[in-house]
Amino acid sequence: MMPPRYLFPLSISIVSVIALWSPVLSQAPSQMPYWTKAAPPTIARQELYPDVLNGKIYVVGGLLSPNTGFSAHFESYDPVNNAWTQLRSLPEARHHITLSAVKGLLYGVGGFTGGFPDWRAQPTMFIYNPASNTWTKGTDLPAARAEGIAAVIDDKLYLIGGRVRATEDARLFNDHIDSVRNEVFDPMTQRWSTRANAPTPRNSAASAVIDGKIYVVGGRKFFKNADGTNRQVNMPTLEVYDPKRDRWETRSPLPQARGGLAATSLNGKLYVFGGEQWVPEQKVFAESWVYDPKTNSWEALPPLPTPRHGLGASAVGNRIFVFGGGTKTGGNAATAIHEVLMLPTERAMP
Repeated sequence: MMPPRYLFPLSISIVSVIALWSPVLSQAPSQMPYWTKAAPPTIARQELYPDVLNGKIYVVGGLLSPNTGFSAHFESYDPVNNAWTQLRSLPEARHHITLSAVKGLLYGVGGFTGGFPDWRAQPTMFIYNPASNTWTKGTDLPAARAEGIAAVIDDKLYLIGGRVRATEDARLFNDHIDSVRNEVFDPMTQRWSTRANAPTPRNSAASAVIDGKIYVVGGRKFFKNADGTNRQVNMPTLEVYDPKRDRWETRSPLPQARGGLAATSLNGKLYVFGGEQWVPEQKVFAESWVYDPKTNSWEALPPLPTPRHGLGASAVGNRIFVFGGGTKTGGNAATAIHEVLMLPTERAMP
């Protein structure tokens, strides 16, 4: 593979552009993408699937350190005030639970219960109302699922891929298999229905919506070896789902295969951060990439100042907020680090 083409001058070191949060920035270095810091979340956790509602970022559940702990913690981040607010806890602790904003409400779907290796995928849906700071029970998934991706288009919630129970009594991580399931929830009818399956079964992928289509990138496949051991193999695959046509297409792959990455979209492009690798060697990634659907091409961004996986990423305004995650492979190094990617058109903080 050719060396990555960075979007910032190579003469500028990453250290030199990492600045502490300030309400007003006089001038961005060369007006190129660069990283700065923001207020940390109130707890350290990983395996996060955040979403944005009314300009605030919401994060629920997650794995703690050590990875025998998992959380019902729920909080929001206000980029204007650079402040986190703890909210009413999820009714039941979960990790790898998706969170999606639909018509003023937040839907927490699926996820695992239990500390490793006693992970058990759940079918539950919990609905949060910001106006009353309350959770209510929603419509369960047709099948328990975790480590999938969630996306919202036309006020409908799509849940794609992830891991499902191999048998109904599955109670361990290894008792689950990767899925190609694509299901959509309509809040108007309160029902789930099936759509065209994804081309590739995978878990720990990332996704974002661009121009009414769902972009699913990265992730990994779980394999059981002949000797009874298992391995998780990363993939670079980028697949795009068009709900209007109920069809999938494969686009140019991510330059690096990785699982446990984070993604978000901004100004018609897909941004990807971090991730981890188990084979052929254990590694946590700092590399960040941006994909342009118009050219079907990837370009390198300034890498994360802190390499991590299982992190969350959300775009608000013209900034991308990247928070939490694990600094080592696996689930025993959760962090509350919060870093922000500043993009060229950003002139000043609110």
